Amino acid sequence: MINIIQLQGTEKRLYQLIAPLIMNPEVLQKNNNYPFKTTKDFIWFIARNNKNVIGFVPVEVRGHLAIINNYYIKDEEEETLKKLIEQAVTEFSGKKKLQSVTLIEHQNIFAQCGFTLIKELKLYVKMKIE
Repeated sequence: MINIIQLQGTEKRLYQLIAPLIMNPEVLQKNNNYPFKTTKDFIWFIARNNKNVIGFVPVEVRGHLAIINNYYIKDEEEETLKKLIEQAVTEFSGKKKLQSVTLIEHQNIFAQCGFTLIKELKLYVKMKIE
């Protein structure tokens, strides 16, 4: 059973949960070797199966925008990603405009959650939800 928790970007528990993943070379490679970052302006949605972290979606809040970027899903599990996206959509619905910088291979999953294409890039697509 997947459990989703939500943590602020500088909470101690966040670092305890995700540090083993974000410092893992395999995880970094899936993120095109771009390092993960966080500040007080981030809200993290973390998926756990029992006590293991199986994915996360950080959302940076910038004024009227909330932006999903640099997320990770273990074994590319679509259901996990979908649950994390749905949780972010629920959290920001009616509060902020939600956008994402989405890996091309996940574009369809984001579209299933209501996102539409804004712009195509080389490795990513920029998407938004109305």
